[in-house]
Amino acid sequence: MRTIPIEQHQLENGLRIILSADHAAPVVTINIGYAVGSRHETTGRTGFAHLFEHLMTQGSANVAKGEHGTLIEGAGGWWNAATWVDLTNYYETVPAHELELALWLEAERLANFLPGITQEKLDNQRDVVRNERRKEHDNLPYGSWDERIHRLLFPAGHPYHHSTIGSMADLGAASLADVSGFFAAHYAPNNAVLCVVGDFDTDAALTMIARHFGSIPANPILPAPPDMTVAETLGGEVREVVPDAVELPRVYVVTRVPPWGTAGFAPFELMSDILGTGRASRLEQRLVREFRLAQEVASVTFPFAFGAGLFIAEATALPGIEAEVIEQALLEETAALGELGPTDEELDRARVLYETSLTSDLEEAAERAERLVNYAVLFDDPDLLNSEIERYSAVTAADIRAAWSRFGRPDNRAILTFVPEQTQH
Repeated sequence: MRTIPIEQHQLENGLRIILSADHAAPVVTINIGYAVGSRHETTGRTGFAHLFEHLMTQGSANVAKGEHGTLIEGAGGWWNAATWVDLTNYYETVPAHELELALWLEAERLANFLPGITQEKLDNQRDVVRNERRKEHDNLPYGSWDERIHRLLFPAGHPYHHSTIGSMADLGAASLADVSGFFAAHYAPNNAVLCVVGDFDTDAALTMIARHFGSIPANPILPAPPDMTVAETLGGEVREVVPDAVELPRVYVVTRVPPWGTAGFAPFELMSDILGTGRASRLEQRLVREFRLAQEVASVTFPFAFGAGLFIAEATALPGIEAEVIEQALLEETAALGELGPTDEELDRARVLYETSLTSDLEEAAERAERLVNYAVLFDDPDLLNSEIERYSAVTAADIRAAWSRFGRPDNRAILTFVPEQTQH
């Protein structure tokens, strides 16, 4: 992978700036990441970070409702936003000559969001988020799995105990004063990183950024980071069986692991690829093809950057296969990989797949910008992007065995099982 150029600056108001020039194509991406996600929400006020992802599209003092998107798309660009447990990103990709438009729009909604927010806009976007929750969580088969895993793996009161979507009750209770307070607390230049990637002149870009962002005041009393302390392991196996409107059983086996960004997380990233990514993965080969127990399998990691991350293996049964059979198969395959380690062939395959995927992703300016921002916001080191493949490739079979020995114990796992409602005993 070629080295990504990185140049860092900072305005007097605390806004951190990352510039990464690439003149291969006449396009430019900007990504601004705020150090606020669902982990910064308080009890009774869940879902605010995600609600803001929607509210920030509703205009400001000088941009009418819906005009942000209209201006970007009219200039030949595209835009979006994303909320995660640890941060929120807003981004635009535009033709290179439209860089200043994108910068002005992001600066405008940071500087002048509050004068533009109204009860009507709040009610409208609250309904949008509620409908999103119904569609993607409440009314979707197996749709509650994410929320349930959060609750099983993190104790009540922990910032990761709830997922980003928030509860219906909390969304319904959100007032205009609540929304204004949340914005004032977290949306400030000294709580953000702005990245520009693509075809631009460095001096011109810095001049534009200073012109549009430089006068926005810092927040001198940013909220203290939430306490992310959590025990290294669960201290016992936890289980939940969910009768649901589903046709087939599905089982999730979840392990609490070290946080993303630490050396202890990397073995589980590699292990998840070997176990459940692609047709050559162990779960695919054995549960789907050899034993014909499952119709769908996967293994993923949740890259939580503080407290603990998660390692998840899942399988959806074929008709006639009981949940207990699927659970046992998942436990056996995961333990076999963790205790014995992968073969050399599996390690090589996983490394090649990872490098190929990352290299392909980074061809897109938007992907480069997002990763640079995330590394800067979460770890204060955007240059981690340039050593990502090296860190991943350094993981050995012995590292995987050691990590599994420490974390892959029966007293450090949660079993979440969905069963068809009519088969509940």
